[in-house]
Amino acid sequence: MALPVGTQAKYWGIATAVFLVLMWLLGDQILPFVLGGAIAYFLDPVADRLERMGASRAVAVAIITLVALMIFAIMALLVIPTLVQQAVNLFNVAPQVFKNLQGFLTDRFPEIVDNESVLRQSLQSVGETIQSKGGQLLESVLTSAASVINVVVLLVIVPVVAFYLLYDWDRMVAEVDTLLPRDHAPVIRRLAREIDATLASFIRGMGTVCVILGTYYAVALMAVGLQFGLVVGAIAGLITFIPYVGALVGGALAIGLALFQFWGDWISIGLVAGIFMLGQVIEGNILTPKLVGDSVGLHPVWLIFALSVFGALFGFVGMLVAVPVAAAIGVLARFAISQYKDSRLYRGLAEEDTE
Repeated sequence: MALPVGTQAKYWGIATAVFLVLMWLLGDQILPFVLGGAIAYFLDPVADRLERMGASRAVAVAIITLVALMIFAIMALLVIPTLVQQAVNLFNVAPQVFKNLQGFLTDRFPEIVDNESVLRQSLQSVGETIQSKGGQLLESVLTSAASVINVVVLLVIVPVVAFYLLYDWDRMVAEVDTLLPRDHAPVIRRLAREIDATLASFIRGMGTVCVILGTYYAVALMAVGLQFGLVVGAIAGLITFIPYVGALVGGALAIGLALFQFWGDWISIGLVAGIFMLGQVIEGNILTPKLVGDSVGLHPVWLIFALSVFGALFGFVGMLVAVPVAAAIGVLARFAISQYKDSRLYRGLAEEDTE
């Protein structure tokens, strides 16, 4: 005989509370395992495809590991140092950028930006703040990350965890399936498949879109000569998972920098704007429909809310688990709504009388 609904809700509530408390207490310690699990989840379809092509699981994981090591080595030697250097330089030239903006506004709207105007003082203050705090912020972020998460953890433990989880992924899923409550196993499996479909569409699909667009923006902007093209491309690609935000923020930043760097060279400015217009066309008509699909069940507002709440409560680990938790809550909410609409509470007795 199945447990009463109230008792089941109590047990599931206790399990949820334990999960949240453990995340709060062990956030920094479990970070490498969360990262390793995310990498393994992202790469599991690749390993499955290699298995279908005839490779064993061990060979498939070994191939993925070698390719990943090559990509990491290239990034560490070529991309990351340039990215950090451009980010620091962007912070350092911020006052000059805002000074140029003041000059631009002064020439065309002198009544707005006189010496006593709030706008002029605000622009000057923002530029000085970015210069004084921006580099310090970047340095403190890197320093705090190195102090909280040992470099050995990032460079050794995360890949090792990802390797073993990827190797045993199918076995772990099968083992978890044997632990499901027998009365509810079919429903749990169906909900798990829906959650996995949502995550696969969003994390794997949007992750791939972000990498492709970020690479395209960075390479294209550097090709036209924009000074901070790599940083702008990285920012635009990183936040592409929020619809239109990546293009708007990256486009505004790139065009703003292009106006100061190429003022008078309208061809170069047009090329920068065209790069983002072409990126949006490619994303909207090719990448997102092919890699993500029409609907993944994660509204941008709900996603931003989840990232904000989990980031505030659990730090960086919370931001990593925010998307999976948001997807799971979305699937469970839709299931609860469907159950409610099939219940007597929603349908009432009038509908039964008419049947």
